[in-house]
Amino acid sequence: MTSSSTKTPDLQALDTLTGGAFTAPTSGERAQRIRDWLAGRPTPEQLQDVFKELSGRDKGAARPVREKLDELKRAKGQEVIAAEWAQKAELLLAHTKLNIADALAWQRDAAKAGAPLSREPLAGFKAQLAERVKGIEDLQHRAQVHREAAVLLAQRFEVLSTKGWKDAQAADESLRGDVTHWQQQADEITTDANWNSLDAKFAPQLEASRAQLLVVSDAFHGALSQAVAAANDAAAPLPPVPVWADELRTARGEAVVPKAAPAKPARPPVDPAVRAAAQDAVQVALAKLEQETAEGHGKASAGAAAALRAVLKEHGKLVESELEARVHAALVAAGELEGWQRWSADKVREDLVAKAEGLLKRPDGQALGGRKMQETLRALRDQWKQSDQGGVPNHALWKRFDEACNEAHKVVEAWLEKVRADAAEHRAHRIALIEEVKAWAVEHADAADLKAHNRALHQFADRWRDAGHVGEKMFAELQPQWNEAFGAARAPFEAAQKASVERRQAMIAEAAELGAQPMLRIDAVKALQQRWQAEAQSVPLDRRHEQKMWDAFRAPIDEAFNRKTAEREKVSSAMSEHDRNVLLASKALEAANATGDAQKIRAAMNQLEAAMRGEKINLPEPAAKPAPTPATSHVNTAEEAAPAQAAQAAEAEFAESAGLAPATGEVDEPAVTHAHAPAHDLVAPDGSADAAALGDSETDSLPEPAAAPAPAAVPPKPVVAMRRADDRPGMRKAEPAMAGRGGRPGDRPGDRRDSRGPGGPGGRPDRAGGFGAGAGGDRGGRFGDRAAPRFEDRGPRLGDAAFRAQRDAVEHAQAALRKLAAQAHGEALTQLLGAWEKRDGASVPSVQELGRAVSPAVRGAWSQAVDAAPAGNASDALLRLEIAAEVPTPAEHVDARRAMQLQLLTKRNEPAPAQTWGQDAAKVLASGHDAATARRLQNVLKTLLKGA
Repeated sequence: MTSSSTKTPDLQALDTLTGGAFTAPTSGERAQRIRDWLAGRPTPEQLQDVFKELSGRDKGAARPVREKLDELKRAKGQEVIAAEWAQKAELLLAHTKLNIADALAWQRDAAKAGAPLSREPLAGFKAQLAERVKGIEDLQHRAQVHREAAVLLAQRFEVLSTKGWKDAQAADESLRGDVTHWQQQADEITTDANWNSLDAKFAPQLEASRAQLLVVSDAFHGALSQAVAAANDAAAPLPPVPVWADELRTARGEAVVPKAAPAKPARPPVDPAVRAAAQDAVQVALAKLEQETAEGHGKASAGAAAALRAVLKEHGKLVESELEARVHAALVAAGELEGWQRWSADKVREDLVAKAEGLLKRPDGQALGGRKMQETLRALRDQWKQSDQGGVPNHALWKRFDEACNEAHKVVEAWLEKVRADAAEHRAHRIALIEEVKAWAVEHADAADLKAHNRALHQFADRWRDAGHVGEKMFAELQPQWNEAFGAARAPFEAAQKASVERRQAMIAEAAELGAQPMLRIDAVKALQQRWQAEAQSVPLDRRHEQKMWDAFRAPIDEAFNRKTAEREKVSSAMSEHDRNVLLASKALEAANATGDAQKIRAAMNQLEAAMRGEKINLPEPAAKPAPTPATSHVNTAEEAAPAQAAQAAEAEFAESAGLAPATGEVDEPAVTHAHAPAHDLVAPDGSADAAALGDSETDSLPEPAAAPAPAAVPPKPVVAMRRADDRPGMRKAEPAMAGRGGRPGDRPGDRRDSRGPGGPGGRPDRAGGFGAGAGGDRGGRFGDRAAPRFEDRGPRLGDAAFRAQRDAVEHAQAALRKLAAQAHGEALTQLLGAWEKRDGASVPSVQELGRAVSPAVRGAWSQAVDAAPAGNASDALLRLEIAAEVPTPAEHVDARRAMQLQLLTKRNEPAPAQTWGQDAAKVLASGHDAATARRLQNVLKTLLKGA
């Protein structure tokens, strides 16, 4: 652990590094300087050191540093992930044969792993893979189109062979050019860089189409040359094309003789072993196709069907008719499955087309917003790509889809244009605000009203915050300019704040000096507080910083006042025997509260009540009683005061703090007026609340501390009621109130009560809890035959310390009893539900545990219901219980509860559910136990047992 002297240079270095963030006077200034420091891209080690020191001082200012550290950690982790997935992308791109599924899986898995695909180098690899996949897909499409073109060319040759040879001769040149052009395009397809990445089926198909087209072209051109030669020379042989041969025969004048169909040659006998091998080969391929078709595998079933056709082409002549029928049925089923998959893919595409066309034709007539439209279009295009992967592309639907998306993208383009225009406007507004702040800073460099200066700075900050959205790059460009201008405008205010902090620190030191003086100078304290208020009103500081300085300023003064108060309270240490008994009883009650035993707490409360009434209680005495201190030692007056005046002042302060000022009628005899009458000013000035509370003590002063105590057994002096106006100090007290009931309008209830007291006017309860003469007798007046009420026996008057101690102890005891009662109530209820579930009547809690709400008869009924076998339906009883407890009913039983409430309204003479809830609970306990019923019963009994 380093010492403070070792940490100081580090803090100074860190403060210099952060631009004074550690010595900034306010939290907002510290945060601003930290943000300015972070804009300079500090190293991770510097960030860690600053965060370690600043997090314990100002968590708000340390938050940007922590966020920067978290960002660096995330960036470091993402760099590792990016390097890993970049290596995988490089491997994919390095292969001459790229599988489209592998490229798509790379992008999907990289996104799942959290790789930053939007940043380099992954963004470049992603674009390269997308371009490579697009090239492969385009090449596949070209290969398929080229195959169809070869078929169409072959069909043209076939069609021309059915027409005259002269028509074929006229089209011969164009056909040769088309065949040559097809061969050139086929060569371009095969020499493409992505040709090796195509599926293996495309190369054989294209080569077969090329060979077939060349064979047909050569045969056609050969027959045409032979037809031309036969037309020029009658001795030349006729072409093998029947139509052309007939045409040439007709031209020569020969008769056209129809040829008879050649007779089919008889099949040679087949070896049984060869037939069996053919049967086995076909059965194996057939079983594979049937399995894939049954499992619904579209692509696998297509491959199995192709394999079966190949086997059937080789061994079809040797297959029996039954097996051949099974083969054709399986091929038909596989074709239906493949057709269903194509139909399913087309259905998905049709839905996507409908969604794309519906983007601008919404039912509410309102088009989507720009950002929402952009996200929707991106999602629709991704879904279309996924549909193309599972089936054959549909170019007609794609054309409709692409046109609809392009039309909807116009909304996105308009939105982007608006965003760019708004960003330009916001940028111009922020630049104008920066210039305005610079001009304002020059104009108000010597401002005198610092509050208005601070208010204007806050307004500028709010305007900058509400200046509109700009891009991250633009904001990074404008923010340093704003910080520079705003810092220059804030510099005079910060200088004033720094000077104010120094002045307040000086006042704090002055307050500490005043608080340390033995005699507290009230005038100096008031003047210092006025200076502090003037300083606080002239120079505003950060709220939390100002509050901390104010606490440091008032702490020594408060400590001095508390010290003076403590010296005054020393006078009350010589408390009366009654106060001491109450304090001991209060401590005993606090100790009982700590035990958590309800019986001990109640016993301690009874002892405290007895002690307050002045009764003798048995409590342990303290180990050593303090010796009585001379009265003069507690006087906080000047040392040159007279001994008699000091003793009187001490006695008066003791009466003020302990609350032992005698009331009228409690002294034995009128005391002799003390020679030093002005001693009452030490307690409270005349006319104050304390003086009024003293009552007659103005003329009957307290006895001297050294005087002998009065005799213990003295009959109390009868108390005579006085008028309200005569109860003030200095008024005549010898005249009693006029006889009468005292029930005049405007009199207080206490006056009417006193005027109707026993024994005539003026009777009121004495300190012992009774009345004066005639206490407990008949009351005079109209209701004289009724017994007089007895008021609460409050006991002797307590001092302040004893009163507060007993009040706190009683409050703590009541809270502890409430807590113990709640715990006991919950345990009893849980025990009752457990006994119901086990059907054990012996486990039902006793009457004392259940509380006064449950009578012995009700408890017995519950025990019998739990012991008996489950019987009856508890639904109505539960509803009555919930009505009685006024607790909510489950939603499925609300209608039944309303019906029961209506029935109860019609049955006026029957007892209400609140009167029969004990019998209803017995019915529920007699029924079977289940979780829902137990929960409802628990909610009901929780209220009923507690409420009663």
